[in-house]
Amino acid sequence: MSVNSMQVFETQAPEVFKAFNGLLQSIIQSRGLDVKTKQLIYIAIKAALGDTTAVSFHIGMAKQAGATLPEISDAILMTLTTSGISGVAACLPMAVAAFETK
Repeated sequence: MSVNSMQVFETQAPEVFKAFNGLLQSIIQSRGLDVKTKQLIYIAIKAALGDTTAVSFHIGMAKQAGATLPEISDAILMTLTTSGISGVAACLPMAVAAFETK
């Protein structure tokens, strides 16, 4: 059974979720970086942390923003020297698979 952690968060702590979502919306709406760049940064950070669920979700968002497989791969590979191989090993195959699947 797959659990949607964000739905659990919203159900269990609706006020905190609302505040968190407001913060996310503020970041999304900021204009310093374009949407694609923000997604690539997010993918790199989450890959460094080994958060494959978030990486998988944000690969789709990055693709929608126009990111290519080489761009997403580079974002993931940027974590190698700071966080080691585990994030790359877990996340790079997901990126490749996302572009193989139509």
